[in-house]
Amino acid sequence: MSWGTARVLTDRHACRYLGGVLVSGFGTAAMLLVSGIWVKELSGSSSLAALVTLGVWAPTLVGPLLGLLADRFRRRPLLIVLHAVMAALLPVLLLVDSATRVWLIFVVMTAYGISFVLSDAAEAALVPAVVSGPLLGDFNGLRTTINEGMKLLAPLAGAGLFAAYGAHPVVLLDAATFVLAGIVFWSLRVREQPPGRPERWSRQLADGWGHLRRHRALRHIVGCAALTMVLMGLNGAVAYAVVDAGLGQPPEFNGVLATVQGVGSLLGGLAAGSLLRRFGDRRVVAGAVAVFAVGLALRATTSVGLVVAGGLAVGLGVPLVLVTVWTAVQRETPGELVGRVASTVNTLTFGPSTVALLAGASLLELVDHRLILLAAAVAAVPLALWSLRTPPTPPSGPDAPVSVRPAERAG
Repeated sequence: MSWGTARVLTDRHACRYLGGVLVSGFGTAAMLLVSGIWVKELSGSSSLAALVTLGVWAPTLVGPLLGLLADRFRRRPLLIVLHAVMAALLPVLLLVDSATRVWLIFVVMTAYGISFVLSDAAEAALVPAVVSGPLLGDFNGLRTTINEGMKLLAPLAGAGLFAAYGAHPVVLLDAATFVLAGIVFWSLRVREQPPGRPERWSRQLADGWGHLRRHRALRHIVGCAALTMVLMGLNGAVAYAVVDAGLGQPPEFNGVLATVQGVGSLLGGLAAGSLLRRFGDRRVVAGAVAVFAVGLALRATTSVGLVVAGGLAVGLGVPLVLVTVWTAVQRETPGELVGRVASTVNTLTFGPSTVALLAGASLLELVDHRLILLAAAVAAVPLALWSLRTPPTPPSGPDAPVSVRPAERAG
C-alpha cells in the first residue's frame, strides 16, 4: 500500500465518502444484473433483456446537458436528492409481477442511467473538496478498486437472492443502499464553491466544450482514453467468441474471465495514485495502453492460460487510463465547470465504445475473432506511442485554461 493510499484511508472525510461508494455500488451491481435476468424470465426475450442495459447507458449520450444541471446546484445536496429520489423510485418495481408490467423496469432503469450521469458529474466536482490535490489519483484509484470489487461480489449476492426469493428482495436491498449512501453524503462536511450565476444553457454548454478545446494536455489525454475505449468495445464484442470458438469452453466460462479481469482492475486501482505521482499522466497512459495491447494479443490465442493472462492485462490497463483521465479533469478544471466537463468527457470516452461494440459484433459475422483482437492489439501500439506525445504549450493570457485549486475541507 502506497503512502498516498494510506493517507486517503486515514482521512475521515475520504473514508466516509468511499463508504458511500461501497454501499451504493453493492446495491447497484446487484440490481443491474438482476434487472436483465428479471426481464428475460418474465418476457422470455433475450433482446428485451439486453435492452435493459441500453436503457441504463443511453443517458450518457446526453451527458453534457445533464452535467450542465450538475453545475447549477451545490453538489453535496444534489447527491443527497438523487439518492433519495432513487430510493423512492425503486419500490415501484414491486408492482412488476408479469410480462405486461415489464415496461416499468425499463422506466426505472432509464431513470437509473440519468442518475448515474448526474451523480458522476456531481461527484467529479465534489471530490476535490473532500480530498487534497496530490491525493486525487489515490482516491480515484481506491474508488475504482471498490467499484470493481462490488462488481465481483454483488452480482453473486443478487443472483442468489433472485434464485431463492425472486427480484423483489433485490429491489428493496438496492433501495436501502441508496438510503444509506444518501445518509453518508449528508454526513459529509465540506466547503463547496457556490454555483455561478445561471446563464443561458447554450452558453454554459459551450463553456464546458471550450475548456476542453483550450486545454491541449487534457484534450490529449481524453483523446487517448476515447481511442482506448474504442478498442475495448471491440474486445467486448468478441468475448463470447473467445470462449466458444477460441477455447471450446461453455458460455459460463465468461464468468471466470470476467472475474480475472476484475482482479486486474482491483490491482490497477490500488496502484494508480503512486504510478501517477512517479511517472505522470502521459507515461501512465502509455504504459497502461501497452499492457492493454498485450492483453488483447493474448486473448487471440487458443490457450486457456494465455487468455486468462490476457484478461488480467486488459483489466489492469484500461482502468489505469480511466483513473488518469478522471484525475486530470478534477485537477485541471475550474470548480464551476467540473460537472459539465466531466460529463462531456464521459460521453466522449464511453460513447465511441458503444459504437465499436456494435461494429465489432457485425465484423464477427465476416471475420474470425482472432483477426479482430490482433488488429486491435496492433492499433494499440501507435496509440501508446501517441500517448507519450507532449502537447503544445497552452496559450498565455485571459483565455488560458486555469487549474482548479481544491476547496478547503471543513473540520
